[in-house]
Amino acid sequence: MPANPRFRRVVRNGPVQVATYYDGRGREKHTAACTAPRCGFSADYDSRTAAELAARTHRCRIR
Repeated sequence: MPANPRFRRVVRNGPVQVATYYDGRGREKHTAACTAPRCGFSADYDSRTAAELAARTHRCRIR
């Protein structure tokens, strides 16, 4: 059973949070996740720049 990642350097950009963590193989990964209700957007990236770009350009779909 994989361990839960410990998020570091958590930054909020509008409704999207960007954080850094180490995956199960010890590689540094970056994630962007939207905290808006019923949005469901989240993605993992290899670079912090890509995750921050995704956070800045994310637009929640209206459901």
